[in-house]
Amino acid sequence: MKLGYIDYLNCYPFYHHLLKNDHLQGIQVIPGYPSTLNKMMAEAALDMSPISAATCSDIGDRILLLPQFCLSSVGYVGSVILASRCPIESLHNRTVGLTRASYTSVVLVKILLEKYYHVRPNYTLTAPFSTPDQTDAVLLIGNEAMIFRCSPTLHVYDIGEIWLKKTGFPVVFAVFGVRKAILKEFAPEIRKVIWSYHSSIECLKQEKEKVITCAAAKYPDIDYDINRYFTLLKFEFTDELKSALMFYLSTAGEMGFLKPISRLEFLTMDNLQTL
Repeated sequence: MKLGYIDYLNCYPFYHHLLKNDHLQGIQVIPGYPSTLNKMMAEAALDMSPISAATCSDIGDRILLLPQFCLSSVGYVGSVILASRCPIESLHNRTVGLTRASYTSVVLVKILLEKYYHVRPNYTLTAPFSTPDQTDAVLLIGNEAMIFRCSPTLHVYDIGEIWLKKTGFPVVFAVFGVRKAILKEFAPEIRKVIWSYHSSIECLKQEKEKVITCAAAKYPDIDYDINRYFTLLKFEFTDELKSALMFYLSTAGEMGFLKPISRLEFLTMDNLQTL
């Protein structure tokens, strides 16, 4: 079975056990940017993977979501930022670079700018690690956002913080999906991955310093308070976060940024035990 891995610090807590303690037999881990994994899941090149939450609108009919896990923040997160050469209110008709690595955050920025700040910029796709040299503002996510060194002349906006302030909702950046077509073929492997995720999150709770040390070794370029970061991130897919995700998807659908979606389908352990 082919299992995706968002190759960012924020996803590491789910993969600590698998990468450090137990390389699960029959499971190939494939790292990549969120947008890469989204595409691979859509093309059936992956069987199971974390995906951008926005991808639910594209392939929601072909996947089941793990109901236990997500990547989320309630307010400030520090790894999804808009760096701008002018105040955010002044971005109308200016150029905003949107990273190719992202999907959820790209739509978040569009919603915030157009619905809540009432500005309509000119959007352009940018590569990861871009800076606002060729654009008026640029969206950076994940490791790129944490490595970015801000000039004193730039305005830096944390997207999670702004989203909570404007909407009252947390942000669900990523969810974990498994393709319906492979459920019977890979039922044992799916169970192993779910168990591994649980074990990893438990390690984060019980042996946080150990997980932080391993994460820092894997991503040595990040000069960031990893302990604080792993506290800001929310990994449990609570009912509140499921409601927040539906608000995001509904708003994006109403504004034409995503295909409308009315509900999410989840993989239940009872269903899995029957396979």
